[in-house]
Amino acid sequence: MNAQKMKIGILGTGTVGRGLAGKLTQLGHDVVMGTRDVASTLAVSKPDLFGEPPFSDWHKKNQKIRLDTFVKAAAHGEMVINATRGTVSLDVLRIAGAENLNGKVILDVANELDFSKGMPPRSLAKDEESLGERIQKAFPETQVVKSLNTMRASVMVDPAAVANGDHTVFVSGNDAGAKRVVVELLQSFGWKDVIDLGDITSARGTEMLLPVWLRLWGTLGTPDFNFKIARNLKRLWDRTSQSRQIIK
Repeated sequence: MNAQKMKIGILGTGTVGRGLAGKLTQLGHDVVMGTRDVASTLAVSKPDLFGEPPFSDWHKKNQKIRLDTFVKAAAHGEMVINATRGTVSLDVLRIAGAENLNGKVILDVANELDFSKGMPPRSLAKDEESLGERIQKAFPETQVVKSLNTMRASVMVDPAAVANGDHTVFVSGNDAGAKRVVVELLQSFGWKDVIDLGDITSARGTEMLLPVWLRLWGTLGTPDFNFKIARNLKRLWDRTSQSRQIIK
């Protein structure tokens, strides 16, 4: 599988799911969005927690994108994107069904956030086991890749909107082939600086960036920013050259 014209199932109909669905459809992918109950999702008439319009308003402008159940969205996708709220992600994936996920890449973009005390939410991430790891453990026959969880939805799909795209996105996962597919997808969005952090345990790092990101949002007064990793390119080149010598 590669990132050329895929069938993609997106679990979640919030701001992140909508942003990804719109961009992927523009790029020619066949997208189905999944929800618990289609009728209930379409019946919502009030803005969400972030002031975004109800899904039905958005869907009227994006009628090419199909809405169905979690089960059918997962079954549809060659790749499945977890764009649900992190605190319910495992429940949603279980509803979608292992039989509809096995053998597929799961791109996990979710964060576990506690909104019980209002805004800003509290991050539940810990340096013990990430959500990405728990998903991989619960669905061992999938290839989980964590990415895009360190920025707002609009920046995910349009990196050029911030600093002309001169900033960084991370990937974490156990399967090199799955990460290549995700990186190709990111590059099709316009991402130029993609850092592979390593296996899925490295997702702890990106999930734990959320408290910093949330505080920056409050300080800057806007969520339209992202992290940029600046390197000492000479030292990086020297280390790469040394590695090549060792391999020889």
